[in-house]
Amino acid sequence: MIGLACMAWLTVVICYGGNWLLGQCMIERPLVVGLIAGILMGDVKTGVVIGASLEAIFMGSVNIGGAISAEPVTATALAVAFTVGAGIDQGASITLAVPVGVVTAFASIFLNNIVLALFTASFDKLAAEGNERGLAVQHYVLWFLKYALFGLIAFLGVYLGAEPVAAIVDQIPANVMAGLNAVGALLPAVGMALLLKMLWSKELAVYFFLGFVLYIYLGMPMIAIAVIGVVFAVIQALRDKELFDLEHKGVAVVAAGSDKSDEEDFFA
Repeated sequence: MIGLACMAWLTVVICYGGNWLLGQCMIERPLVVGLIAGILMGDVKTGVVIGASLEAIFMGSVNIGGAISAEPVTATALAVAFTVGAGIDQGASITLAVPVGVVTAFASIFLNNIVLALFTASFDKLAAEGNERGLAVQHYVLWFLKYALFGLIAFLGVYLGAEPVAAIVDQIPANVMAGLNAVGALLPAVGMALLLKMLWSKELAVYFFLGFVLYIYLGMPMIAIAVIGVVFAVIQALRDKELFDLEHKGVAVVAAGSDKSDEEDFFA
C-alpha cells in the first residue's frame, strides 16, 4: 500500500505543483490528473474514467482571486487510488472524492495565506538587495516544500485510509451502496448544471437541446456530437466575423459621407 500512497503523492506534486510551475497549464484538471494517476498506478482505463467523471463534477467550480472553491487534484488521486488499490467501486470513490476536494481546498488556502506569508519579508529583502539568485533559489525551494507537504494529504489518505475505507465499504448494505453509486452517477450532472448556470443564454439553448436529442434519441456517440459542436462553433465564429467586418465598413462609409457633406455645406 505504501507504493500506491507514493504514487498518489507523486501525482499531486506533478499535477498541482507543475500546473503553477509551468504557468497555469491546466494539468490540475481531473481529466489530466486521472490519466497521470492511472499511468503511475498501473490502470490507465480506470484513471481516465474517474478523471472524466470528476471533470464533469468540478467543471463548474471556479476559483476567483484567492478564494478556492474546490481542489480536484487530491480528490482525483485518492479516488483512483481507492478504486485501483482498495477495490472500491468507482461510483463510491467518486462520491467520496467530492468532499475531499472541498476540504483540501481549505488546506491549500492555509498554506498560501498563512504559511507562505511568513516568507514575504525575506522575498522583499532579497528583492531590495537585487539578489536574483537568492530569489530564484527561495522560490523553487518553497515551491517544492509547499507541494511536497500538500501531497502528504494524498499519501496519508491512501496509506492510512485505503484499507479502513475499504473495510467500511464492505460493511455497507447492498441497497445503500447502490444509492452511493447512483449519487456518484448523478454528480456529473450537478457539475454540468453549475456550468450551465454561468453560461446559459437563450441564444445558445438551442444547441444544448440539439446535443441532447442527438445523444438520447438518435444514439450518436459523444465524440461525433463534439465534432458537430465544433462545426457549429466555427460557422458561428465566421458569421460573427463577417458581421463585424460589415459593421465596421458601414461605419467607415457613413463617417466618410458625413465628412463630405459637412465640407459641401461649408463651401455652399
